Amino acid sequence: GCTVKYSGYLGNWNKLFCSNGNSKYPRLMKLGKDITLWGLEIGLLSMTKGEAALFVLTPEYAYGQRGCPPSIPPNTTVLFKVEVLDFIDSEECDTFFELTCEQRDRLPLEKVLKVAATEREFGNYFFYKQRFKIAKDRYKRALSILGRSSSSKTEQSQINTSKLLLFLNLSLTYLKLERADRALKYGELALEMDQGNAKALFRCGQACLYMREYSKSRDFLARAQCIQPFNRDINNELKKLA
Repeated sequence: GCTVKYSGYLGNWNKLFCSNGNSKYPRLMKLGKDITLWGLEIGLLSMTKGEAALFVLTPEYAYGQRGCPPSIPPNTTVLFKVEVLDFIDSEECDTFFELTCEQRDRLPLEKVLKVAATEREFGNYFFYKQRFKIAKDRYKRALSILGRSSSSKTEQSQINTSKLLLFLNLSLTYLKLERADRALKYGELALEMDQGNAKALFRCGQACLYMREYSKSRDFLARAQCIQPFNRDINNELKKLA
């Protein structure tokens, strides 16, 4: 999936026929699904995040013999200005979620962790676009595939590290969704894995403050402050509580 700024032109870069340049937050698009122009797809696959490019697409790489009436005449060469804002490779995720549960269980842990990390990346992308419900769903999707337990201590430690990050992400996302009860739940799940996690203690403190459970909030925030005494966010939250 990628987010791109694009403008399509006819002729000598003077006749604009399509653009998303006015959109503050361009949506995440999938190559082959949302972006179906063959030349554009080939071009985008050659680009990296943050790169800008100009493409000249002959008819066989663009709209072909028929064109796309009324805006694009038959056999037309088109021009595109493109900037790649973000890029997340979702191919492995798509393949993974098409597998049966049995097939998933047989996959090496390394693959499962990679899919979970990519789903978390998608969650982060939507979180920063302030689309918190979609972010929450992507984090939960990542969590759903980390349910396997391993007899190997190293493997279990890797699974727990991934889960901890997702618990923290979900706690913050539920705070943004004003669901403090759920934020507290995920903060406490994070603390079960790492009782000295200042971020988890802070999230639990924020959630309790939101629910007006003041003494519980003070307890969480004071523990967080002991671990990170100079953390401005923790200290500000304690001032707010006072």
